[in-house]
Amino acid sequence: MKRDNLVKQIADYIIIHKERYYRLAYSYVRNVDDALDVVQDSIYKALSSVDSLKDPDHINPWFYRIVINCSLDLLRKQKKVVTVDDEFLKNCNLKVVDKYTDIDLHRALDSLPENCRSIIILRYFEDMKLDEIAEILNENISTIKSRLYKSLEALEIKMEA
Repeated sequence: MKRDNLVKQIADYIIIHKERYYRLAYSYVRNVDDALDVVQDSIYKALSSVDSLKDPDHINPWFYRIVINCSLDLLRKQKKVVTVDDEFLKNCNLKVVDKYTDIDLHRALDSLPENCRSIIILRYFEDMKLDEIAEILNENISTIKSRLYKSLEALEIKMEA
């Protein structure tokens, strides 16, 4: 009975915050369909491994970690495949002027190690506090601070180049 209550609590929490989790997944995979797949996969993994949640008060960092891991798993799988999205094909056919919004930033972010990229995304795209990031990534807050500082330095160097 307790497990059923926990499953319902997790499901309700995910439903309430679904946009937040979708936005997080999208910030990693940058594709609407892939982000939806990541969220769906994350929900499945969360509900099938509900026993790994030790404290129901920590649903948020627990599920954030699942979404991040599923996003990174998808990116690893896709590294082997180069795809062209529909928008690119439309732009080629219609001879529309390309829009390169923040392409340098995305490339610079992609070049960072996964643990550094996660910190940048959670801090600046998800507007999380450092202690929340430390809890989600299961790291010491000092480690998070130093990785954030080094990541920002690396991004600055890459953006200047």
